[in-house]
Amino acid sequence: MVDVQAPTPCEETLRELYPPIEPHDTGLLDVGDGNLVYWEVCGNPEGKPALVVHGGPGSGCTTRTRRYFDPDRYRVVLFDQRGCGRSTPHAGDPATDMRHNTTDHLLADMERLRRHLGIDHWLLFGGSWGSTLILAYAERHPERVSEIVIPAVTTTRRSEIDWLYRGVGRFFPEEWERFLAGAPGTDRDGDVVGAYARLMADPDPAVRERATADWCAWEDAVLSLEPSGSAHPYGDRPSKARLGLVRICSHYFSHGAWLTEGALLRDAGRLAGIPGVLLHGRQDLSSPLHTAWELARAWPTARLIVLHDAGHKGSGTMRHEVIGALDRFAANGTPESG
Repeated sequence: MVDVQAPTPCEETLRELYPPIEPHDTGLLDVGDGNLVYWEVCGNPEGKPALVVHGGPGSGCTTRTRRYFDPDRYRVVLFDQRGCGRSTPHAGDPATDMRHNTTDHLLADMERLRRHLGIDHWLLFGGSWGSTLILAYAERHPERVSEIVIPAVTTTRRSEIDWLYRGVGRFFPEEWERFLAGAPGTDRDGDVVGAYARLMADPDPAVRERATADWCAWEDAVLSLEPSGSAHPYGDRPSKARLGLVRICSHYFSHGAWLTEGALLRDAGRLAGIPGVLLHGRQDLSSPLHTAWELARAWPTARLIVLHDAGHKGSGTMRHEVIGALDRFAANGTPESG
């Protein structure tokens, strides 16, 4: 359902994050091909299962994300996707083989983790790249999904990738020229993302470091007009995390995430019956609102909420609406595990 544009609540009424919480269970799941995927569980062991699917690809899960969920009502599962965070081997290590890091591998990891934890079905939460992975998983395994909450909708179509790494350059022409110059031999109409993927596979660490810095500078520029969040959300990451993130991002995006163009929107009918809340900032230049609008029209049981004061990095209003959606879904009860 294409829904309303949410009003901005006054500051005093904005929902706040739940208090910090630590996991009561953690582990490294052997998913094959030499990969161990880090996972953790927080909140009520008997609560409603929810899976956090982080963005990037390659960002890793964060402690802040735990705090969107009521710890008395949710059993919150977080995991670091292959090659990032506390999963091993890390993509920041040039020796790490990326052949076994694809969208299909990540979807299989999610299913393996669900079975490992004895969960029958779960709510899915995540935005940006996480929304692509959520949609792909839910369309493949709709019977395993109770609800979906997505802040910042993307489907990683090649057209969306081209916008992020070329089209949006019309707003930042100087920064985009620098980004293009970081991939020598690539012209304005060339495959700049593929060129960066090749640079990230270069045996010279100085080449990889330079490519990482140029990629992060571009990502930060695209988000620079947004009023909320860190000024340098990519560039301020620790060195190993930045290297791994850029290597994974360029690897996935140069392959179109191994998804048929438009498949997630085409197959959105498979989500029928799954309640969904889509939250998207009107100020999101990196992932324009149009994709969220298309998805809401194709998914009959989803509600789209457009936030005037938010971009890709969110806002206080975005936080307010996310927590509200999760609180409402918590009231739907806890499915049996098995």
